[in-house]
Amino acid sequence: MISVHTSPLDQPGTGDAGGLNVYVVETAKRLGRQGIEVEIFTRRTSAALAETVELSPGVLVRHIDAGPYEGLAKDDLPGQLCAFAAGVMGHVARSPEGHYDLVHSHYWLSGQVGWLAADRWDVPLVHTMHTMARVKNASLAQDDRPEPSGREIGEEQVVRAASLLVANTPREASQLVDLYDANPDLVEIVSPGVDLETFTPGDMSAARSAVCLPQDAQVVLFVGRIQPLKAPDVLLRAVAKLLERDPARRQKLVVAVLGGPSGTGLEKPRGLQQLARELGIADVVQFAPPVSRVGLAQWYRAADVLAVPSYSESFGLVALEAEACGTPVVAADVGGLPDAVGDTGRLVSGHDADDWATALGNLLDDDVARKELSGKAIEHAARFSWDTTSDQLLHVYRHACRSAVEESPDLSMVDFAGIPTAPIP
Repeated sequence: MISVHTSPLDQPGTGDAGGLNVYVVETAKRLGRQGIEVEIFTRRTSAALAETVELSPGVLVRHIDAGPYEGLAKDDLPGQLCAFAAGVMGHVARSPEGHYDLVHSHYWLSGQVGWLAADRWDVPLVHTMHTMARVKNASLAQDDRPEPSGREIGEEQVVRAASLLVANTPREASQLVDLYDANPDLVEIVSPGVDLETFTPGDMSAARSAVCLPQDAQVVLFVGRIQPLKAPDVLLRAVAKLLERDPARRQKLVVAVLGGPSGTGLEKPRGLQQLARELGIADVVQFAPPVSRVGLAQWYRAADVLAVPSYSESFGLVALEAEACGTPVVAADVGGLPDAVGDTGRLVSGHDADDWATALGNLLDDDVARKELSGKAIEHAARFSWDTTSDQLLHVYRHACRSAVEESPDLSMVDFAGIPTAPIP
C-alpha cells in the first residue's frame, strides 16, 4: 500500500489525517490476519521515526525520506513525488525479485507513485481515490480555495493507469465514470467499515461523566478536521439560529467540536473559536483536540446527535462510527453520506443555517424519534465491518492478479504472494 501524504500512524482528526488513515490501518490489519503480507509506504515526517515500524502482525509501515520532515504542506507534495518514488524503488532494490505482487495506492498523490511502482514491478495497480478534485470543486465552501488543475490532471492519469479502481459507493463509482472517463468495467464498489469492537452502544450517563459533560445537557457533537470542507461553521451558525428561536435552550445546550485545524483551516487556526464569539454562542461551544479511538467512542455515546455538515464526503466514517454507538446523525445530503446514514438519521439538503437549525432542533426535542433512530443506527452500522471490507478488497486483488495473468502469459505460473485465486463472487 502507498499513502504518501499521511501516515497510518498519525492521529486522525489533525493535519491531513482522517478517514483515509483509518481505512488504511483497519484494512491492512485485517489483511495481515488473513496471512497477506502488507507493507505501507509513507513519507517520514520526523527524524525520530524508525525506518520500519510494525503496525500489527504481518503489517509493516516503511518511512521514506522526501522533503523536509516538518512544515511541508500537502500542496507542496507533488514536488516531492520523484524523491518519494526514488526512495521506494531504492528499498525495493534490496528486496528479492517478485517480492511485491500488487500495489494499492490511496489518494491521487499515492496513485502517481503507485503507477510508477506497478509498472516497474510489472504488477497490478489498485487505486482508491478517497476524494476527487472535480467533486470537491463542484461544491466548495464559500471563500475556500479550489483544488488545482494539476491535481485534476494527476487524477486523470491515475484513473487511466490503474488496473482496477475501488469506489466507496455507487455514487462515487458514477463520478469516476462521468467526471474522469473511467472504464465502468474497471470500477469495483467496496464500502468502508466500522470497528464494531470499539464503537459499541453504551451508557450515556457514564460516557458523559467520562468526557466531563453535564448529565442533563442536550449535546450536539462534531467530529472532524477543522477546515471549510467539513463545514463546522455551518453547525455554529445553525446553533446561533436555534438559540435565537428559543433563548431558554441556552441553559442546556452543549456543542462539542472535536478536531484540529487542517487544509485551508490552518490559515485561521482559531477562526472557529472567533466565529463562536461573533455569533454570541461561545458559552455553549466546547472545543476539544482529537482523541483515541476508545475515547472517541465515549464522545459518541455522550452525544444526543452527531452533526456532519460537510460540503463533500466520499463516505463519512464518523457517521458510521456514531451509529455503531447508537447515536443518531444529522448529515448533509452529499457524497457517500446517504449510504453511511441510511434511514438512521436526518439528511439536510444544502447548507442553509435555518434548515440545519430546524433539523437539529426537531431531533433534539423529540426523545421518541431519537430512541427509534438509535436502534436503527445500531442495526445499520452492524451491516458494515472492516472484516467485510477487507474480504471484498481481497476479491478485488484476486481479480486484478488474475487479469494480470491472463494479459501476461509469462506470469501464468506466478503465485501472487499467497493471495488465494478462488472465484470472485
